[in-house]
Amino acid sequence: MRKAFYEKMADIAAANRDVYFLTANLGYKFFDEIRQNSPEQFLDVGVAEQNMIGLAAGMALCGKSVYCYSIIPFLTLRACEQVRVDVCYHNLPVKLVGMGAGFTYGQEGFTHFGIEDMAVMRAMPNMTIVVPDTIENAVRVAELSENFKGPLYIRLGRAGVHGVGNKATLKSIGKASMIREGKDCLLIAIGNMVSVAQQVSESLAVYGISTRVLNMHTLKPLDGMALLESVKTHKFIFTLEEHSIQGGLGSAVAEVLAEAGYRGKFQRLGIPEKLDQVIGDADYLWEHYGLSAGKVTRRLLKIIGKV
Repeated sequence: MRKAFYEKMADIAAANRDVYFLTANLGYKFFDEIRQNSPEQFLDVGVAEQNMIGLAAGMALCGKSVYCYSIIPFLTLRACEQVRVDVCYHNLPVKLVGMGAGFTYGQEGFTHFGIEDMAVMRAMPNMTIVVPDTIENAVRVAELSENFKGPLYIRLGRAGVHGVGNKATLKSIGKASMIREGKDCLLIAIGNMVSVAQQVSESLAVYGISTRVLNMHTLKPLDGMALLESVKTHKFIFTLEEHSIQGGLGSAVAEVLAEAGYRGKFQRLGIPEKLDQVIGDADYLWEHYGLSAGKVTRRLLKIIGKV
C-alpha cells in the first residue's frame, strides 16, 4: 500500500513542482523515485518530527503542497502540538502520511502501536482523516490529496490487498463506499478491517444473516447520511476498527446514532483501552484482541442471538 501510494506521488511530483515531501529519517526506499527525478522536492529532516511539521507549515504558507511522512505514533503524538498550532489552526494544505496503523508494527512493541491516532487527529480543528483499505484506494487517495485544501491525515496500514476487481471503491473523500448490501445488520469498517468485515459478512450469511458492509474510509468528515439511511432499516449496527474503541470510528458513529435516536443494538468492536502485556505480529495481535474474522463473527452471532 505504501509503495503504491508513493509511486503515484512520484508521478504527481514530476508534474507539479509545488509538491514537496518531508520525512523524519524513515521510508527511504519508498522515496527513491522522487529523490531521483525530483530531488529538490524531497527533504529528510532527521529524527525531528516537530521540526518537520513546523517546516511543512512554513512551506505551505509559501504556497507549497507538503507531505510529511513518519510512523504513526511519532507523527501524530510526538508532533501533536505542532500539528495543532502550526497546521490546523492556520488551516494549511499539509498532508500527514502516517504508516503503521494499529498493530502493523506489533513486534516492535507498544511504542510503535498506532492505536490512538484517529482519536487525536479527529479532535484537531480543520483536519480531514482518510484511511484507504486497499492498494487501489491508496493510489486514489494520492490522486485526491494533491490539490486538497486544508490539513489532511492519511492513515496507511499493512501491505494491503487488491480490491474486488482491482478497482478503487473510494470515489471521493467524505463519501463512504458500500461494499455489500444486506438488510439485517450493518457492519461499518475502516482501513485494514474492511477486508475482515467482508469475511465476516460471508460467514454470517451461512447463518441466514444478511449484512450490509460499509467502508467508512473517511473518518472526518463522517458520512452521516450513509449512516442515517440504515437507522430505520437495520436492527443491528456494528463498527470495526484497528484502533482504540475510545475516540475513533466507533465513537464517531455512536454520536451520529445517538443524535438520530437510533433504537436498535449498537456495538463498537476495536482495541480495548486496557492492553495486555503481549507483543507479536499483526495477525497474532488481531487474534488476541478479537479482531480476526473468526472472533468477530462469533461475537456478532452472540450479540444477534444466533448462538
